[in-house]
Amino acid sequence: MKKQFNRMRQLANQTVGRAEKTEVLSEDLLQVEKRLDLVKQVTHSAHKKLTGCLQGQQGTDTEKRSVKSPSKKLPLTILAQCMEEGAAVLGDDSLLGKMLKLCGETEEKLAQELLQFELQTERDVVEPLYVLAEVDIPNIQKQRKHLAKLVLDMDSARARYQQSSKSSSHPSTMQPGTKSESLREEMEEAANRMEICRDQLSADMYSFVAKEIDYANYFQALIETQAEYHRKSLEILHSVLPQIKAHQEAWVEKPSFGKSLEEHLNISGREIAFPIEACVTMLLECGMQEEGLFRVAPSASKLKKLKASLDCGVLDVQEYSSDPHAIAGALKSYLRELPEPLMTTELYEEWIQASNIQDMDKRLQALMAVCEKLPSDNLNNFRYLIKFLATLSEYQESNKMTPGNIAIVLGPNLLWTHTEPNMTEMMTTVSLQIVGIIEPIIQHADWFFPGDIEFNLTGSYGSPVHTNHNSNYSSMPSPDMDQSDRKQQQHDQSRRPLSVATDNMMLEFYKKDGIRKIQSVGVRVMDTSWVSRKGSSTLARKTCSTPPGVQGPGSPADTLVPEQLGELASPSSTPPRTERERVCSDNVPLNRPDTSHAHPPSGEDRPPPPYPSSSCHTAPHHFYPKPLPCARPVAPGPESQPPASPPPPMRWSGFTPPAPPPSSSSSS
Repeated sequence: MKKQFNRMRQLANQTVGRAEKTEVLSEDLLQVEKRLDLVKQVTHSAHKKLTGCLQGQQGTDTEKRSVKSPSKKLPLTILAQCMEEGAAVLGDDSLLGKMLKLCGETEEKLAQELLQFELQTERDVVEPLYVLAEVDIPNIQKQRKHLAKLVLDMDSARARYQQSSKSSSHPSTMQPGTKSESLREEMEEAANRMEICRDQLSADMYSFVAKEIDYANYFQALIETQAEYHRKSLEILHSVLPQIKAHQEAWVEKPSFGKSLEEHLNISGREIAFPIEACVTMLLECGMQEEGLFRVAPSASKLKKLKASLDCGVLDVQEYSSDPHAIAGALKSYLRELPEPLMTTELYEEWIQASNIQDMDKRLQALMAVCEKLPSDNLNNFRYLIKFLATLSEYQESNKMTPGNIAIVLGPNLLWTHTEPNMTEMMTTVSLQIVGIIEPIIQHADWFFPGDIEFNLTGSYGSPVHTNHNSNYSSMPSPDMDQSDRKQQQHDQSRRPLSVATDNMMLEFYKKDGIRKIQSVGVRVMDTSWVSRKGSSTLARKTCSTPPGVQGPGSPADTLVPEQLGELASPSSTPPRTERERVCSDNVPLNRPDTSHAHPPSGEDRPPPPYPSSSCHTAPHHFYPKPLPCARPVAPGPESQPPASPPPPMRWSGFTPPAPPPSSSSSS
């Protein structure tokens, strides 16, 4: 108590009474003392923020902490558990189920790496920072306060000793030397304690300065630990990405609208885009005589539904057979939503230059030259579409869609500029130029693309599944199919196709019992056998349905063998089928040629006659000549020209192209 009183009195004297104050620390140590306060503040703040970044439970023994600890799960663990539960609900037959299963396993691995990262961070960074901020620096500061007290004790003892010495110098105030000696001893003892404490404090301060590089290593360890964690996490992600992409590439139910033509054809293994073939096949049956086809806008809701059905490859044919405008609108939407126009932006300028040629003969030759520059996929689909539009124009008396009208409504969907022009330009110059390109191509479709074409490529009634143009792609078993699934696939290949969608899509539906699921809820999967039953032959269609003014003088029956004369004797489009014919249609040989083309015999420019009919081929395939690279037919043969037509022209300069089919009425 007396010592504390002496300290307070000495401190008051130093503050107010100008008493001497002893400074025992050097200038360097005073600077270190100030730095201690700053380091403590920084490390305390860093420790607090870093602890907040850790997602696990801090302060728990490592042995008691795990990813699935019931006390506190990591968020990644909860996400992984949710994904795995969702995958179990959806099953492996669903692409989403497969994705959830893979992602759930990946998130579980990432959670394990995160736990190891947090444990190492807590051991190497968080705990050392806590010791520095809350133990080491406070101990030095506590020792500094103790030194300040010892300095006050020493100063107080010295002041009392000096006061005693002054008093003993006067004769009247002579005191025994014992008191003076005791004060001197007290002063020396206080100075001794102060020096010991000062030396200890100085050693601790110098040690702190020397260890600053070790303290900096804490943050280096943090970065290294983070780098190792992210490296291992990246390896996990890289290892699972190929599996995810493989599942997505193997999944055939992919949308076709808005996708590039090349990508869609590569995925589906087709030659003609599915939306184009599906819409054309349905329009040939139910929309050729519909007035204003492609010009009248369909119902927005029905168009949206049809586009979605085409995207998933499942159609209710009966629903849309009464609304050909919706089918035509879906075809226009598909062409317009292609990332690149069917006639390609690369050839845009050449198309426009060809349309500006005034001489019709030279214009046709220029259009032919540009047409032959199209990529093979674009050319095949463009030829398919033009042949259909030419067939559509043959019904112009009833549908009012002349080649010019068709070019007006469909031209902007086949070719557009790579830049965004203003609306006025779109409605005037560019539109007229595009019409000048499409209209003559439709008018002279047989000159640009000689021969007949089979529109229904994938839905031939009674044809084996693996005999179409997509056989090699669709017959390949999935890598994750077990033995029972492979046997089921072989059994399903003997069944008739239920859709004009790609056969590999049908195999996927069969494998996961998808068709039965769809039919169980009342949706009819697209069955295009009606095309063969009602006659998909271009030759028969032209004979039975083409207006008389458009038909050529020669009868199609003149080119048929005797056994086939009976097939065209009646204009009926639905000949009756006998029981034997229905049985034999299911037993078509599996090694039938896989193609929709046939080369014409030497010296003959027209398509060869259909094969002789038999009891096992009720719906013969229809062929069109495949253009040869060097010996392409110059023009249709004389027997296919109207009587009043000029002599058949050559393909190149010096000849006039054939005149368009005459029309009795037209309207825009």
